[in-house]
Amino acid sequence: MDNTPKILLLDATLRDGGQGLEDGYKNQFYDSRFGSELISDTVAKLVSSDIDIVELGAIGPSIDDRSMFSIYQNIEDLSKTLPINRSPKQMYVGLYVGPDTDIDHIPDWNPSLVEGVRVILRYSELKKSIDYCAALAKKGYKVFVQPMLTMRYTNDELDYILESSNEMGAYAVYFVDSYGYMTQDDVDRLFDYYDQHLNSDICMGFHAHNNMNMAYSNVLHFIQKNTQRTLIIDSCIQGIGQGAGNLQTELILPYLNEKIGKAYNYDAVLELCEIYEKRFLHDNEWGYSITRLLPAIHHAAYKYGPMLYKRYGMSYPEINEFLKWMPQLDKQRYTDSRTQELLNEFKQR
Repeated sequence: MDNTPKILLLDATLRDGGQGLEDGYKNQFYDSRFGSELISDTVAKLVSSDIDIVELGAIGPSIDDRSMFSIYQNIEDLSKTLPINRSPKQMYVGLYVGPDTDIDHIPDWNPSLVEGVRVILRYSELKKSIDYCAALAKKGYKVFVQPMLTMRYTNDELDYILESSNEMGAYAVYFVDSYGYMTQDDVDRLFDYYDQHLNSDICMGFHAHNNMNMAYSNVLHFIQKNTQRTLIIDSCIQGIGQGAGNLQTELILPYLNEKIGKAYNYDAVLELCEIYEKRFLHDNEWGYSITRLLPAIHHAAYKYGPMLYKRYGMSYPEINEFLKWMPQLDKQRYTDSRTQELLNEFKQR
């Protein structure tokens, strides 16, 4: 029996990149954004690339217009960026940042809308998030279940996610290395657990971040696993994304062409890389850095690094010592108010 998995590549440049740019803008680290022209150019090049799945952006209600970051108020607005002359071989998806949009306000799927929706599960509202995914599946969407920071979930919680995904007929279930500290042992553990508990027709996805420069090696390990299940890997142009960013599309694509027998158009990807190089070359919005490495070493939210370094003026050794001292529960999520409290406690030790 052939246990070679089918591999699908999902490009998340507009979504993860857009959220990363917005994060830097809100925290006044830099003032970069996509804008409508770059969004259109990106979509056009990704159509030409023949990459299997293209993520057009995120969806989340807001009083502000965030479309310049590829973040839209609703699925209808996001779907307006669908290319007119798109390939029937490609799937187009959007991501709900949480179960916040009233489900009754989301239309049933029709061909004018993106075919797939990815939903970030909110750990503090797990049942609500899962119910939201199930409701979207009933509306006809291909649902990707995305448990952000999968490493924090217990086996019991994973059982609930996987069993619920089986019941709703999810299209894919991911494990997500949100803070970029997963090792190959972690990939093995989660892969085997998912493969054992998920229905065989549900895809398994892996979203890797690059805080410890492990995204490429972890993804190669993932796609070399012995399974007949369809596997999905996420990547972004030049690794653009939140924190240290993601697996680079231009890095993984030649491997998939040569070793897996894919026929992606590499020139289209390189053309897009050149556009991004000229647009973002000097801004340092993403990529490996010490400030993004240190939180990963201590299994903490990536935002601690740049905030402690840029806003609070701490040195690398000071950041390392602070994160080592920090209570584990506080590492999972960054907030300004709690960080200030912790810094005061740290100084008064």
